[in-house]
Amino acid sequence: MPLLFSSVEIENHELTLDPWMRDAHRLFSAKMSDREARFPCIPATQAHALGHLRYGFISCSEHNFPAKQLSRIVEEYGKSSRSFGDYSSLVVFFEQEKEIRSVLDYEKTFWNLLSEIRDLDSEPWPGDIPEDPENPLWEFCFGDERYFVYCGTPAHTSRQSRNFPYLMLALTPRWVLNLWNEQPQRAAAIAPRIRARLAAYDTVPAHPELKQYGSEGNLEYKQYFLRDDDTAPSKCPFLRSLQEKGKS
Repeated sequence: MPLLFSSVEIENHELTLDPWMRDAHRLFSAKMSDREARFPCIPATQAHALGHLRYGFISCSEHNFPAKQLSRIVEEYGKSSRSFGDYSSLVVFFEQEKEIRSVLDYEKTFWNLLSEIRDLDSEPWPGDIPEDPENPLWEFCFGDERYFVYCGTPAHTSRQSRNFPYLMLALTPRWVLNLWNEQPQRAAAIAPRIRARLAAYDTVPAHPELKQYGSEGNLEYKQYFLRDDDTAPSKCPFLRSLQEKGKS
């Protein structure tokens, strides 16, 4: 079975996919294309409309070792991401569990996954990216690629922008974001539209940690997993994981 799929491939019923995989993609497509409740991230909706997104799936049978499968998916995506389109991102869905856990439980799972796939990466950490997540220039790296990482969970309620029936990760390469920011007038015009959509989409104000990469006071990791309230980890769980491994 392939590791990556386009929307066209998923919608092709000649391809053998589990029902939950088609369901996850259907729900995601509906979220991205809803004309009434408009998803706040305009670049993401454009990427979906243009077919630039690629999708991966991790089934319950792989839940005991999800990091291994996730690392394979991210590695495969990184090799070809520039051929998928200027707005490309990788979206990974995890098959539903029997019970919905708490937001903090999903947060722990999220950071464990990032830490574990980093351990499985055959490429060294890029020399131009700080290894300390408390540095404003830090971002998650895998396969010598820099990524912004988004997490959606079934437990989020107030932040519908972070809610999804399946645990979902979206990884956007830094080169995609750089292309977007190379047109500053367009980026400046769209930023307030995104904020307005966010205010209409969620039932709580925008999280205080939503800031620009590299700007003063911004720590990128705090945007990866937003809690349903305004709190954030006091220190990056990814950093703690590295420290714990260094002591062992």
